[in-house]
Amino acid sequence: MPQPVDLAQSLDQLEGQRWPDPPEDATSLVKAVHELRRRPVGTLRPDELARLITQDVGLPWLLPLAVRILRDTAPAQAAGGWYDDDLLYAVVTRRPQVWKQSPDLAHELKTAVETLVDLSRYVRDEVESFLASLPEGT
Repeated sequence: MPQPVDLAQSLDQLEGQRWPDPPEDATSLVKAVHELRRRPVGTLRPDELARLITQDVGLPWLLPLAVRILRDTAPAQAAGGWYDDDLLYAVVTRRPQVWKQSPDLAHELKTAVETLVDLSRYVRDEVESFLASLPEGT
């Protein structure tokens, strides 16, 4: 995955491909994804990153940003005994192949999620699936 990411650029710019405008009858999700692709990635909030990541949009640029956010917030969240977040769910539910292509990023995420406690069952199950899918030594 390309790193570092130029936070001032949009996904359209980073990918070198501008998506056409969505059709007028497109769903609100499709319209939102198209709009978010045009914003500088450094301006995207965690919920917006989660929306794009769950659609597998811009993963080479967005996953490093998301993992950094999760890494930076995990200690404080773990200390509070609760962490349940759409961004975490979006990231850990990406296909195992995504993580095989980015073992360093997978290791960074693994380190962060292993500190979390008291996750809701649905997030905990996905975190456990993510951890089980990693190759030994990651």
